[in-house]
Formats: sequence, structure tokens, C-alpha cells
Amino acid sequence: MFFLKKKTVEKIGFLRNFTDCHCHILPGVDDGVRSMDDALNILKIYEDYGVNSVRLTPHIMEEMPNETSALQKRFEELKKAYAEVPVRPNVQKVQLNLSAEYMMDPLFEERLQNKDLLTYVGDDKLLVETSYFNPPSDMIGILQRIKSKGFYPVLAHPERYLYMSTKDYEKLRRMDVEFQLNLGSLSNCYGKKVKKNAEFILNKRWYNYVGTDLHSTSMLERILNADATNLNKSNN
Repeated sequence: MFFLKKKTVEKIGFLRNFTDCHCHILPGVDDGVRSMDDALNILKIYEDYGVNSVRLTPHIMEEMPNETSALQKRFEELKKAYAEVPVRPNVQKVQLNLSAEYMMDPLFEERLQNKDLLTYVGDDKLLVETSYFNPPSDMIGILQRIKSKGFYPVLAHPERYLYMSTKDYEKLRRMDVEFQLNLGSLSNCYGKKVKKNAEFILNKRWYNYVGTDLHSTSMLERILNADATNLNKSNN
């Protein structure tokens, strides 16, 4: 458990009624939260600061080939454990939803072909990502195939892809690809270049969803103790 300074508690209004659209809180399935206790601790902190709901988005990629059924089973275990936590006075429990974050790799193409997918924010959207350094060899083709199957791609944290330029963002938006912002990008968690990219996309009003991309309690601490000036903008 970590503790926040008084000035931090006063400035984190951006989390009240917030929906965290991207996090790795589902325990023990990827490089995110490892234990059920840690997941429940994070949910308690979310309750304290008024977070309304979270969309759990575990990685699915060739290096972490999580099966849909296994993730659904683990999600039910988390929901059961969380339901057993007593409700506290004047504190609302966080709503839990299961999705996934898909690396656009051959495993994803296989899952897409079979429609073996965990959709994102409704039944027709998929949260997808790429390497931070290089795009898939047929990225545009993959995005087109997603749409041909009746889904709409949501690109996770485009500001973090160092190979992308403003022209790439513009091209993707013309293709009706939606964007998801990482809060940590605005608070300089990933460096100055990523922050600059995030501010550019935010000012263009091209972000559709906001998430923490939370992997640990220490990462949550960094976000909560950050300068909230830009973070408040992300909710507008």
C-alpha cells in the first residue's frame, strides 16, 4: 500500500467518475499485476478516488498467448474475490469489465479469422497495439481486415509508438481508427517525446478513450502524484 501527500489528494479530481479503459489489473496472466491481493488493493485505491469502472485488458500476443476461455475464468475469479470484499460506507464499488489488448501479430490474425476475441467497449471494437519501435509489416492490411470482419480497431497508446509521425496519426484517423490515451504519457512517465506526442494528439481532440495502462501499484503511484494539469484535460 502506498500513501499520497495531502496536495495530491486535493488535485486528483480527474479520477472521479473516471472509466479506466486500459489496465493490466487481471492478476497473474501477463506482465501486469501478479497477485489477487495486489489487484484487490488497486481496486480499493480506485474506490477511494471515485473511479467508476475499469476495463481489464490483458495482453494477447505470441509471447503471451492467453486463451479467451482462460482469461474469462480468471476474470470470474477476480469478480468473486472482489464481491467478497465488504462495501465501505460512502464508497462505491468499481464496475469490472473484461476485454483484451491484442498485438497485431500472426496469433491475432488467427484469432480474428476465428472471431475468437474479447471485444472492447461494445461488441464491435478491438483494442490493438504494435511494437513501440516498428510497425507490423502489413499494418494497414491488418486494420482493413479487422474492419472487413465487422470490427472497428482502437489503437492503444499511439503516442508511445516512436516510429509514428503526425502524418501517420492523420492517416489512421482517416481510416476511422480510434485512439486510446495513456494517462502516464501526459505526466511524463514515458519520456518527453511521448509526452509531446500525447499533447499533440490531445490538442487535435483525436483521443476517444483514456486509460492508465496500469501494470502495478508503483505505476499508479506515479500517475496519482503527477502534475494533474494535463490529466484534467484528458477528461474534457
